[in-house]
Amino acid sequence: MTSAAESAPDAEPRTAPPSVPVSIAVIVVCWNSADVLDGLLDSLPAGLNGLDWRLTIVDNASADETTAIAERWFAGRAGRVNGRVLQTGRNAGYAAAINAASAHTPADTPPADATLILNPDIRLEPDCVRRLAAALLDTRAPAGIVVPRIRDAHGALYRSLRREPTLARALGEALLGRHAGRFRRLGETVADDAAYQGPTVSDWATGAIMLIGRECLEACGAWDESFFLYSEETEFALRARDRGHPLRLAPEAEATHLGGESRTSGDLWALLTVNRVRLYRRRHGSVTTALFWAVVLLRELTRAALGRAPSRSAVGALLRLRAVPRAHAGPAAAPADQLV
Repeated sequence: MTSAAESAPDAEPRTAPPSVPVSIAVIVVCWNSADVLDGLLDSLPAGLNGLDWRLTIVDNASADETTAIAERWFAGRAGRVNGRVLQTGRNAGYAAAINAASAHTPADTPPADATLILNPDIRLEPDCVRRLAAALLDTRAPAGIVVPRIRDAHGALYRSLRREPTLARALGEALLGRHAGRFRRLGETVADDAAYQGPTVSDWATGAIMLIGRECLEACGAWDESFFLYSEETEFALRARDRGHPLRLAPEAEATHLGGESRTSGDLWALLTVNRVRLYRRRHGSVTTALFWAVVLLRELTRAALGRAPSRSAVGALLRLRAVPRAHAGPAAAPADQLV
């Protein structure tokens, strides 16, 4: 399938959040997130200011104090915050945790107008979600998924928008690295800073924070649990786009992402790399997929030769790809940093 070109910014960001009478189901997926969860929870009231919201913290069998932190936070806000801690009982993965939260909504709870997906290492800026909701409901710029402008832990712009993976883009990234993102046909990451100044439409975006409308969720159904970690947000966003629910950036909404481990952990980088190929295989024929695999392998071989240890892990995983089952058991999932 061809990629939907990102639109040029066509409006200045709003200076104040409008009144948005919507209900939000907030889902936070955790696995050993004790070091970062408090900061996210403390940012929720201001970030969701003016909205009717309920919170589900989904814990994938954490071995640290994640559950205790969540329960203490709820206890300290009894009567003021509607929410719960949901245990999956296993390290189920990101998509499975999201599906579990959606499937176990209390029977007496009316459907939310939108669902906010969060990593525990996100920090919402004040009025972030109200601005996202306003963008989601803006009939002048229809969208099924809305994402904020993201800053990293140092306050720098994080280029979170992505284009659909293609053979040309895989080759461009193998040859040009991060510089490939400057060219629409050669890079998956949208690297043009101007694209982050207006309501840009993109094929997908990093999944650390997404507001998804009810119509989009109903049209797309469950998240694909065969992607234990990484590429699950890509698959969902592309599926939403294909069904008429595009993803749009709302730059007037801002959040901070502290980051994850995929660039330093060999296991996580290998899983990220393999899942890129698996997702490509879902949407393309065998010959094109073989070429895509070869180009991705070339990229990782080059980086492994330069001494990058995670790329050595990725090379091994790519060479073993035929043995990867559809429902990958995967390594223990860290907070899902969706870098590619």
